[in-house]
Amino acid sequence: MRALIAAAIGLAAALALVLAITAIGMPSGETSPKPLLTTVPAHP
Repeated sequence: MRALIAAAIGLAAALALVLAITAIGMPSGETSPKPLLTTVPAHP
């Protein structure tokens, strides 16, 4: 029973956090037009 209550509290907290972030507005950061290029080290 405690696990169910803890899960419900966690879900409610996560939902409240998402709603708070949505209400405040996401930061106006723009994504880069270029994808992030990851380099793989050459295998010897």
